[in-house]
Amino acid sequence: MEPDIQTPFQKYASLIVIILVLLAGTFVYLYIATRNELKETSEEYFNTRTELEGNIANLQNKLATAESQNRGLQTALDIEKGRNDDFANTIQEIAGTVGVLEKLSKTDEELLQKYSKVYFLNEHYVPANLSQINPDNLYDESQDQYIHTQVLPLLENMIRDAAQEDITLYVRSAYRSFGTQTALKNGYKVTYGEGANTFSADQGFSEHQLGTTADFTTTGMNGALDGFDNTKAYSWLLDNAHKYGFTLSYPKGNAYYVFEPWHWRFVGKDLATFLFEEKKHFYDLDQRTIDTYLINIFD
Repeated sequence: MEPDIQTPFQKYASLIVIILVLLAGTFVYLYIATRNELKETSEEYFNTRTELEGNIANLQNKLATAESQNRGLQTALDIEKGRNDDFANTIQEIAGTVGVLEKLSKTDEELLQKYSKVYFLNEHYVPANLSQINPDNLYDESQDQYIHTQVLPLLENMIRDAAQEDITLYVRSAYRSFGTQTALKNGYKVTYGEGANTFSADQGFSEHQLGTTADFTTTGMNGALDGFDNTKAYSWLLDNAHKYGFTLSYPKGNAYYVFEPWHWRFVGKDLATFLFEEKKHFYDLDQRTIDTYLINIFD
């Protein structure tokens, strides 16, 4: 009987089978372990995702609530701000009104009244402040002349600026008291009789008593007033006097006195400019309109 000879494969077949069985077992174990781990991971992911989604939803709800509250607060803030602005505007308006009233209380209301046979200034009226006009600006340096203190710088500026354009302006007459006007008018009546009423105001009706009016003459007239309308000085005043607050009181055809081209009254820059631009005269306006310019007469 021949001996049983095993091939290498046969020799190691059992070992190979054992190895294969072990590998298969290991693979199955790993597969099951991995599957369980994946299952646990999946469940953990699902739970985490669910929790996160819940948290996100909760945060979104809180955000929406906060935004709603913010909108409500912003609306309330806007309403309160509007109230505060309205209150501030009211305070400002009250302060402005108080300021205007205070300014008006310190401004002589007579300064823009119509006189010239319309309103009357009593014998006790004297401007609050009068200043002496520089003698260099007077035709007669020996006769002191006075004008309202706040008008004086504007008068001096006007005379100076005219001189720079080779225009000479001399003040012939400025402030006149009630008594001075009485004496002047009585003298005219002696000379001209009732005709004096056409060119001279009765006492209490003269713009000169306000201290804001000046009669001008110029070179070559020997101090006269008649004929002033034929001078370069008159033409210059027509074009420029409003810049300094002066206006011609009695133009041609006025209802009060004869044409007085030499007689100029200070009414403030605003009103004088308005009259110039509208080609109107002081006595063309009603008193209510004129009074609106009083607050700024010296601005």
